[in-house]
This record gives sequence, C-alpha cells and structure tokens, in this order.
Amino acid sequence: MANLKFEEALSRLEEAVKSLEKGELPLEESLKVFEEGIRLSKNCLKMLDEAEKKVEVLSQDKDGKRRTRPFELKGNPDSEASSSGTEERPSHG
Repeated sequence: MANLKFEEALSRLEEAVKSLEKGELPLEESLKVFEEGIRLSKNCLKMLDEAEKKVEVLSQDKDGKRRTRPFELKGNPDSEASSSGTEERPSHG
C-alpha cells in the first residue's frame, strides 16, 4: 500500500466508504474494508503532510526564512489585491 500514489489511495478510500455506506456487506467483510480504509486514510494524510512540507521549503525567501501565507486561488474575491502573484504579504499568525 505504501507504493500507491495519492490519487489511487484516495480512490480506493472512496470506494471503501461507498461500500460501507451501502450496508450490504457481512460484518467480517465490513471490518476488513473499514481497516483498509483506516490504513488508506493514514497513508493519504501522510502524503499530504509530506507535500505540505515540500511547499513550505519551496516558499522560503532568499534568506531561508519561511514565509507562510494563505493559499489563494485566482479569481477568489478576497485575493483581488494580490492577483498578480508577485507581491508578498506578511503571515498572519
């Protein structure tokens, strides 16, 4: 399972959830699916955490200091002032 890509793990997790939500599996099978879902969930969380750490490293400034700021999608009404993406704002927190 450690070799799964994030998208594959997430897809398998979604299938496990759908299968459990139907409520048609016998108890033993439900437990196996649930256990696999927990493993997949932990695996996805680990991959997301690793990706977040990589983003933090990539967003360091020239002096090596991390500059964290909220992720902003283009077209977000709250991010009109920084739509160019070149202006760096101080972190809030």
